[in-house]
Amino acid sequence: MNETRRDRDAEGRARNARPRDGLGRPLPYGTPGVERQPEGIVRTPAQTLREAQRLLDAGMPFHAHEVFEDAWKSGPEDERELWRGLAQLAVGLTHSARGNAAGGARLLRRGAGAIAPFAGSGPHGIEVSGLCDWARELAERVESGPMVEAAAEAPRLRA
Repeated sequence: MNETRRDRDAEGRARNARPRDGLGRPLPYGTPGVERQPEGIVRTPAQTLREAQRLLDAGMPFHAHEVFEDAWKSGPEDERELWRGLAQLAVGLTHSARGNAAGGARLLRRGAGAIAPFAGSGPHGIEVSGLCDWARELAERVESGPMVEAAAEAPRLRA
């Protein structure tokens, strides 16, 4: 890889081939990193939730966000805001664990707001009310305290 040029796919879109750590931060070329999530995978809601929970529990919310993003882009129109909101929660946790308190809190609250309308139906067994409470409480803590550890703060997606 030529490190002076940006990585591009066949259509010319940027594709960063640099290795990444568990929070999605780029590492120097040649450094071992965490394997990235493949893009564009169509999963069932149960598969999405299982894979995202595994990644959250492993302290890799950035990678969980990519799983939710696939569901958001490929899922039914009436669930897109749910998956987008879950992706925002994962990115909020990512920023919080990276030490970006303002960005983390903002995304946690935005994600909670996006999924809140689904609280009554609890689609796919998702514990929407509990996730909203978790996100708002974590947002308060990261604004007034130190960085958080991603795996220790991983939410339960299902009851």
